[in-house]
Amino acid sequence: MLLRVFLILTMFAAPAWAETRVPQSNAEISLSFVPLVKEAAPAVVNIYARRVVQQRSPFADDPFFNNLFRDFQSRPRVQNSLGSGVILSDDGIVVSNYHVVGMATDIRVVLNDRREFVADVMLGDEEADLAILKLRDASDMPHLSLRDSDTVEVGELVLAIGNPFGVGQTVSSGIVSGLARSGTATGNARGYFIQTDAPINPGNSGGALIDINGDLIGVNTSILTRSGGSNGIGFAIPSALVASFVDQARAGQNQFNRPWAGMTGQPVDADLSDSLGLNLPGGVLIADLHPQSPFAVAGLVPGDVVLSVDGLQVNTPAEMLFRMSVRRIGDKAQVSYVSRGTEKQAAVAMISPPEVPARDQVTLGRREVLEGLTLARINPAVLAELGLSGDGQGIIVMTPGRSGAKIGLKKGDVVLGVNGREITSPSDVGDLLRKSGRRVRIDALRGNRRLTLKFRI
Repeated sequence: MLLRVFLILTMFAAPAWAETRVPQSNAEISLSFVPLVKEAAPAVVNIYARRVVQQRSPFADDPFFNNLFRDFQSRPRVQNSLGSGVILSDDGIVVSNYHVVGMATDIRVVLNDRREFVADVMLGDEEADLAILKLRDASDMPHLSLRDSDTVEVGELVLAIGNPFGVGQTVSSGIVSGLARSGTATGNARGYFIQTDAPINPGNSGGALIDINGDLIGVNTSILTRSGGSNGIGFAIPSALVASFVDQARAGQNQFNRPWAGMTGQPVDADLSDSLGLNLPGGVLIADLHPQSPFAVAGLVPGDVVLSVDGLQVNTPAEMLFRMSVRRIGDKAQVSYVSRGTEKQAAVAMISPPEVPARDQVTLGRREVLEGLTLARINPAVLAELGLSGDGQGIIVMTPGRSGAKIGLKKGDVVLGVNGREITSPSDVGDLLRKSGRRVRIDALRGNRRLTLKFRI
């Protein structure tokens, strides 16, 4: 009797948006999530991805053992991955995680009714860990609608649907445990996630996190665990970012083009809040701005605190990057910020990272001293591509190649000189290497540390 009274009270106390979903009879109570699962589950698929990798012999570059082991130079090895995906349209647009399908040579998608389709990657982004697929020859497919993840609240009931450990489609229930999760606790300092306690396990990656209306609010992507299994702390990529990916994929882009901020910043804690004269801790303190940053163009300066983007509060750099990423290139975002104790508003243009100055990218070819070494002139687009910040200048290593890696070069190193000669353009490196003698010295900068790499030709 007490339980029945509690249910009745809950019905009248529930928010207006949920009233139509509260069980209205004993029959509906007994059904639980059954109608919801029957509606949503057909749109969640199992994904089997395969990638063929050529294994390189460790003796490939040795002049003596190369001939001795020439029959063992290259051995193809097949890497398989298992995950889940969600169909988002009747023509077979599917979203999954990049770590499930990225770089795959063969992708097979299996529906809940056992139909199988071959899929192609339309757009993928390793940083966001999202990929958009297109099923070949698909039509009239079951699919889920996207709900604006900005309307999601902590405490909402959710279901996670996926294929954990390859056992088959599995449904687990829970609630939204947290929002705006980012930083080292999630394992991805640049990400922005919805947290849930719905059990998520390996194989659930790319699966659906849905609300009680059957709408997709997130794509399950990772868990925090010490054992490898679920500990009740799972993370999903918000549907707002998924919508941006789908838009760009349908526009024909194969790489995600996210707006460029051109800044470095840090969260405002209690100590910083007091020193800045803010009433409460919150926002992102601008530590540095690139001269071409759209925030600098809009009038912001280092020391200002960004409070919100399009009316939505931002408290970490990752959160601000997310708010920008859901906007289209060419749009303007309304930014609220505090400058010298005064709250102000600015319209900030969403732009791609500029290719100024021109990168003049060069790759050293065959028979060059450092074959495969790729260099470029530093500009905002290059820094964004490498995941670096700042406004540095010089010539940077895009890819070291096998020979460059052997002598100690790494992606992101800034090459300063070869044999004491200063480098002013990417082509200078190849020219100076060709003119060098048997001994070569390369001066480089890695972060704030200066390196000297010496080798013999």
